[in-house]
Amino acid sequence: MRVAVVIPCYKVKAFVLDVIDSIGPEVERILAVDDCCPEGSADFIEKNVTDSRVRVLRNPVNKGVGGAVMTGYRAALEEGLDIVVKVDGDGQMDPSLIPLFISPIIAGEADYAKGNRFFSAGAVRSMPKVRLFGNAALSFMTKLSSGYWSIFDPTNGYTAIHVRALASIDLDAISERYFFETDMLIRLGDLRAVIIDIPMRAVYGDEVSGLHIRQIFHEFLTKHIKATIRRFTYLYVMRDFNIASLNLIIGSLLMVFGLIFGSIEWIISIHSGVPASTGTVMFAVLPIIAGLQMLLFFLGYDISAEPKRPVQKQAVLSALDPAVAKPDAPSEHTLRKNQI
Repeated sequence: MRVAVVIPCYKVKAFVLDVIDSIGPEVERILAVDDCCPEGSADFIEKNVTDSRVRVLRNPVNKGVGGAVMTGYRAALEEGLDIVVKVDGDGQMDPSLIPLFISPIIAGEADYAKGNRFFSAGAVRSMPKVRLFGNAALSFMTKLSSGYWSIFDPTNGYTAIHVRALASIDLDAISERYFFETDMLIRLGDLRAVIIDIPMRAVYGDEVSGLHIRQIFHEFLTKHIKATIRRFTYLYVMRDFNIASLNLIIGSLLMVFGLIFGSIEWIISIHSGVPASTGTVMFAVLPIIAGLQMLLFFLGYDISAEPKRPVQKQAVLSALDPAVAKPDAPSEHTLRKNQI
């Protein structure tokens, strides 16, 4: 398969040349995207890089990391490449790991591979504590909003995607800023694509991160809540109404009723000075317990329903080019094997 690497470039002039030089021969095309960089990354790369695989792209205005990657994705689709890897230009991601990211996609086991820096206790120790806490919170929210319960480290930007899955996503709808990586997971969840984590170690050097948990927490929380409601409504009401749907709806109603009724009775008891009767307490507690059990059953069902069949093996409708969405024809080797 033909592999491309997209490198978003914004204030990474000190690192980007080393990143490009470290990309191995398994990559056919390197797409360096200057996201209106004040350091003039595009001109710098064109002046100092002689690798014929490198193609420099320019965004006329700064679109953020997501916008820069989308520019690279569109260029890769136009060139008819098969797998697109995204590597940051700040040196935190080791390009020698690219074969590990593309191998499960080539084998037909996944549509999207992403890095996971939490693969072992030893790897976690090297991570700054603020990033560790922020990623843990974001990972749980992403599990709810995307449906991918087996993945972790949702903001990890080291990714590889099969072009069939990429072409089936509306790239214009993807968030262009720091929610980009998480938004990709949510959109792929809507597509029912198969995603796997690839263990990796991050390198934290002199680069300056523009991601601050306090600044983006409210934005991320709001988007996650909206995405979770949208996913549950589409998947368990519109697409397939089943036993899990009943548990979600009835369990939510019981929980809400129990909490509201119990709160009202508690306030009345405080103001009147008269303790609530045993019957009143039970009438508030039992719906909460029953609702909690039903919601836990629903979560168990949702976890077990994680996508297992790769999109690259399906005939899906493409948002950009219908020809891209055709299932791969069996190779000559496969045909001979089947005949034997």
